[in-house]
Parts: sequence; structure tokens; C-alpha cells
Amino acid sequence: MSAPDTTVLRPGTAVQDRAPARTVEGRGGPSIGRILLFLALAVVVVFCLFPFYWMVNISLKTGADLNSADLLPPSPGLGNYDEVLSNADFVKAIRNSAIVSISVTAISLVVGSFAGYALARLYFPRKFLLLAVILSISTFPPIAIAAPVFDLWSDLGLYNTYVGLILPTLTFTLPLTIYTLASFFREIPKDLTEAALVDGATPFQAFRKIIVPLAAPGVVTAGLLTFIFAWNEFLFALTLSSDPDIQTAPVAINNFSAVTQFEQPLGQITAASVIITVPLVILVLVFQRRIVAGLTAGAVKG
Repeated sequence: MSAPDTTVLRPGTAVQDRAPARTVEGRGGPSIGRILLFLALAVVVVFCLFPFYWMVNISLKTGADLNSADLLPPSPGLGNYDEVLSNADFVKAIRNSAIVSISVTAISLVVGSFAGYALARLYFPRKFLLLAVILSISTFPPIAIAAPVFDLWSDLGLYNTYVGLILPTLTFTLPLTIYTLASFFREIPKDLTEAALVDGATPFQAFRKIIVPLAAPGVVTAGLLTFIFAWNEFLFALTLSSDPDIQTAPVAINNFSAVTQFEQPLGQITAASVIITVPLVILVLVFQRRIVAGLTAGAVKG
């Protein structure tokens, strides 16, 4: 049992607290800089979300209200959505977009993960030159190869086929996937792979059970970016297909026709645009944590 403190304080002796005094931050309320930061963020959010809101606003208008610039539709209704969803060609187009986008995403992730892991782990001459060539493909303008691909696909019998839509899209999604995954695999310590090999795992098992799960944020980020690109792809889908049974949603929206020749089906176009945008918004909201982790991985090293 410890002895009691018998220290005697003499008159005039300064008394010091044993624990340092704690300062209370922010007692005077938020600073001006923080308020300005919140205002700037609010402006950016409104600027980014307003086009989507305006698209939803127009999709709820019909008749003469389509020409009004009111922030709120005077007589909102779901008539445009009923007409769009009752269009059999548009429903087929959504199915086609899902088939093409999911196929492109799956192939890009499988091939891109193997290629990215090889570029991150293996040492061979001119590896960085090869990576630069792969990245340069993604910067190539698609319009420059649309006509040659159309002629080639017509000769090979790939015109108006799913394969004919998937292969050109892969040309531009694979470089981005390979580069993204290679940067993630490069951040994973090699000791983990070596430890798995010592424990008896094969190189493929170490890659599948250790490397890929650790690179999950990068895989989700690359997959989502690939899916968005394939879902919104318009040029190849328009050039390499003319059958409504094969055309994707962006092409189907482009082919919407009005009752008269000089009328533009603005309400139906915006309603269809909202319908094909909602799946992308849901995916981003579901995987937002993975996306943020994927985009910021490697930015800060401990």
C-alpha cells in the first residue's frame, strides 16, 4: 500500500497541475475558412448534380410543359416512362447493353489481372515500354478505326453480333484495366507471395487466394470504370449494328422517333436516359467505399 502524499505547500508556492491543461478547439464555432470550404463543396455538388436533376425534371413533363424552363414540372407525370418501358426495342436494348457490358467487364478483369500482375512482378527487357504502348492504345481515337473495323467485321461475319460489339470495346477497356491493376499489384508486398509458396501453394493459388483479395479495391475500381465505359459506348454500337435485336441502349435512344417528322421526342429521350443512368448511380453508391479506397490507394505510404 502506497504511503499518502504528505507534501506541505508553503505560502506563495506555485501549484502546478499534474495533468497538462487541455485546450478546447473550436469553442468559438467554425472558422471562416471552414465555412468557405463547405460553401465551395456545396457549389461543386450542385454544379455536378444539376444536369441529372434537369434531365429528371424534363422526363416528368409532357406536352407544352416540355418547352417551359421551370425548376419544378408544373404537372409531373410518368407518361414518358410508360411509353419508353412499353417500347419492346428499348427493353431489348437494355438487355443487350447488360450482356455487352458484363462480358466486357468480366473479360477485362480476368485478362487485365493476369497481365497487370505480370507487369508488376516479372522483370523483362523494355517492360515500361510495353506498358506505355498499352496505355497509348487507350488514347487512340475510336472514330479513326470505326470504318476499317466495319469493313473487317462485314467480311468476317461479325456484323450485328455480340462478339462484334464486345471485341472493339475490349480494345479500349483492357489498357485502362491493366494499368490500374498493375499499380495495385505493385503495392502488395512480395513477402506475402513468397510465404504462400513456402507453405506449399502454387503460384496460381497464391495469386487467386492472396493477391486478388488484397487488391479488391483496385479490382472493384477497374471493373466499375470498365462497366461504365462499356455501358455508355455509342460509336461502335452504332457503326457495327443495325438490327434492333443487337443494338444497345444508347443507340436505341438515338433511334427514338416522334409522331411527326419535325418533332423531337424530348420527354422520351430524357426518360430513357434516366433509366439507363440509374443502374450506374446504384453501382457507385453500393461500391463507393471500395472506389474511394481504390482511387486513393498508394497515395499515402506509412
